[in-house]
Amino acid sequence: MRMKLRILATVCAAAMAPTLSSANELIVQDWSGYEDPGFIGAYIAAHGGPPKYSFFGEEEEAFQKLRSGFKVDVSHPCAQSVSKWREAGLIEPLDISRIARWDDVDVIKEKFKYDDGYYFLPTDWGSTALTYRTDLVDLDKMNSLQVFLDPEFEGRVSMQDSSDGAYALAYLATGVSDWSKATQEDFEKATAWLRKAHKNVLTYWTDGAQLNQLMTSGEVTVAWAWNETPTALKAEGIPVASNRDAVEGSSTWFCGYSNVVDGPNSEDLMYDFLNAWMEPESAAYIVSAWGYGHGNQTAMTALGKGALNNIGLGPVSTPVLAQLPMDTKLREQMIAEFEKIKAGF
Repeated sequence: MRMKLRILATVCAAAMAPTLSSANELIVQDWSGYEDPGFIGAYIAAHGGPPKYSFFGEEEEAFQKLRSGFKVDVSHPCAQSVSKWREAGLIEPLDISRIARWDDVDVIKEKFKYDDGYYFLPTDWGSTALTYRTDLVDLDKMNSLQVFLDPEFEGRVSMQDSSDGAYALAYLATGVSDWSKATQEDFEKATAWLRKAHKNVLTYWTDGAQLNQLMTSGEVTVAWAWNETPTALKAEGIPVASNRDAVEGSSTWFCGYSNVVDGPNSEDLMYDFLNAWMEPESAAYIVSAWGYGHGNQTAMTALGKGALNNIGLGPVSTPVLAQLPMDTKLREQMIAEFEKIKAGF
């Protein structure tokens, strides 16, 4: 059901795009799928349609496009990328006085406060965990991340096509649950583990829809997946489960919007867009339709603890690696090494 809602929303967004006038052409650099009008109902109501979107599949792609001079007004990085983008001079501080619900924003916002201001508005978050087809695996093996190395699953595994997602798994599997404190030795251990796991990988998924298809067909039986996958597939009657309580743990990610330097259009439009994202209606929508958490903590609290439990984001007893800012040099090594691993080296 949820996947149907997302497909319908995307069609609706595309249908509304031609109604925009040149005065309302805010340009948003975003992940594919986030053009869903359910996130920005207030913006659409005020301006007669959604902004223009330019999509990316991975944050390094978005970073390189911006660095090459590609012009947008606002972009959607995840937490671990913010310091890199700031150091590269690609983003600038937000005027928080223009974000109406700033006091309601999750306390994680303080992680992105620098001497000259805040560089990140947290909007969406979720988990990544061991996910599997309950009818096609030995369930006794689904309590440890070491299953990704098990020869039984050769050619039946999938991981995210992202250095951050892949290394979150590898760090956890090698005993690191806080990558902001990772050493060079920790990185090398995680890299060696990831290289071993690569032998079992059928493909690295680029978006949730691709992974959902692979798990529905049974081509992939074990995956490192966002919580949207079990939420969506179980709603479709596919026997899929996720184990955030695996012995080594799971990971959480937080994404949001940043103000891009020298955006070509009015900042008034950008703040209308950001304020629309912070509406309680947007929080309720992302929880019910996507299975993700929202950056408006007040709105999330109002939805009740059961809302998070229902989408697999409730509390767990095992380690959680939060994908927060980390050492920039080490992250650059991760990006470079991950490309080698995917290429078979």
